Amino acid sequence: MTDVPAATARPQLTFFFPAYNEEENVERTVELALKQIGPMVDSLEVLIVDDGSSDRTPELADDLAAASSMVRVHHQPNRGYGGALKAGFANASGTLIAFSDGDLQFDLEELRLLLDRLNDPARKPVDAVIGWRIRRRDPLHRLIIAKTYNAIVSVAFGLRVRDIDCAMKVFRREVFDGLRLDSDGPFLSAELLIKLRARKVPMAQVGVHHFPRAAGTNTGASFVKILRTFRDLGTLRLALWFDRQRTLGERPAKGSAAS
Repeated sequence: MTDVPAATARPQLTFFFPAYNEEENVERTVELALKQIGPMVDSLEVLIVDDGSSDRTPELADDLAAASSMVRVHHQPNRGYGGALKAGFANASGTLIAFSDGDLQFDLEELRLLLDRLNDPARKPVDAVIGWRIRRRDPLHRLIIAKTYNAIVSVAFGLRVRDIDCAMKVFRREVFDGLRLDSDGPFLSAELLIKLRARKVPMAQVGVHHFPRAAGTNTGASFVKILRTFRDLGTLRLALWFDRQRTLGERPAKGSAAS
């Protein structure tokens, strides 16, 4: 994680979203984040992760940051969805870290449901809350791919999550301390949850609504990305078997030999 100088007060929440060629959506996403998420917390940081966009997204993002001290931009060469998420986690300065996608397929008002569960004193304490789409509004082929993928990950890792790739999640920043994340592709969401489970991080799940993409083009679910995802899945499965401590970013127990 990137450290914030001690003299700088952390915002209570960083909300970030990856933006790759989202010129049609980036301004509206920031507007909604400030308007809808802002009242939920004492202080908010909105972080745009520009993942090497080739349209006007970088320019628009910079204009949004110049217009509000609550908005920041991280620019990077294109690394893919997982690489953009990793950059968001690394550059977020909030005590809590939440993310969604920049394509307006989620109601940001519903982040309140996740925050309420995270902070509910009457229920089992958790350090992460994972959204699941009550009704996923995507084309049929994506629904089939997602259902198959969830089932394979569940069998391979024992991960009992209803909707691994739902882009509505919130975490306490401490869960990322020392955590190693490797994938730059779509597998990153699964890798994160698998490693948090292996580290025994308590998590909860909350249903959220999902809407069709209103503008822009979805770049996921290509054949190459699917192959890359299963490559990453196999690599992580082997790594957890043969090099678990290093894979999870854990230190060896005191008095034990380093692996």
